[in-house]
Amino acid sequence: MNNDSKIEFEEGSGNVFSDLGIENADELFVRTRVGYCIYKILKEKNLKQREISKLLGMAQTDVSHLMNGHFSRFTMDKLLDLLKRLDRKVTIQISPRQPGEPYQEIGLTP
Repeated sequence: MNNDSKIEFEEGSGNVFSDLGIENADELFVRTRVGYCIYKILKEKNLKQREISKLLGMAQTDVSHLMNGHFSRFTMDKLLDLLKRLDRKVTIQISPRQPGEPYQEIGLTP
């Protein structure tokens, strides 16, 4: 292998769905971020899927999808309902977008 060869790369936008040209990329990105927040909360609780099912009032197969990162199976309304069931406050802030900023940002406060 030639050590002088350069590796080509492209810097991502921060939204992998957009970078891959997937339709509805912004919506998928937001659902993934919210879903991941729910996943982290549940992992911290160290519950079995059966216990999560009871806590969230959802079928165990849906819990499996949630814990395996299949967040696109859930609507934003459903994800927000799950946060409510986990006793989490959701704050939505709307502000002008600056050039170069993403359209949506999601943060999780411990």
